[in-house]
Amino acid sequence: MSETTTAKTADPHSPGTPQSHEHPVDFNSYVRRCAIVFAVVLCAVGLMIWASFLHLEWSAKIAIILLIASCNAFVVAGFLMHLLSERKMVYTILGFTVSFVIGLFGLTLWAMTDFPLHTVTH
Repeated sequence: MSETTTAKTADPHSPGTPQSHEHPVDFNSYVRRCAIVFAVVLCAVGLMIWASFLHLEWSAKIAIILLIASCNAFVVAGFLMHLLSERKMVYTILGFTVSFVIGLFGLTLWAMTDFPLHTVTH
């Protein structure tokens, strides 16, 4: 008994084939988005430099610069790293990471003056 096999022809438009080169994202819109994010990052850096020359207290300068840097990080993480379009699992892991980092900062600040007895010499 002889079986004849015929080779399957791959449909070039099916999504699982290696010949498929279609992308759901338009390249021109992606380049435009990257250019806009780059311009926003440059403006944020300029604002941070401008804020460093303000005649304010150091704590006010640092607060303004950190606020600008936080907005800058949101833009980069949200658009270039595509976190604004991610699924719920990524946000859950990111939330745990942020809470653990804040907890470690808090423990470090809480333990700054907690020395063992007879170890601190003044």
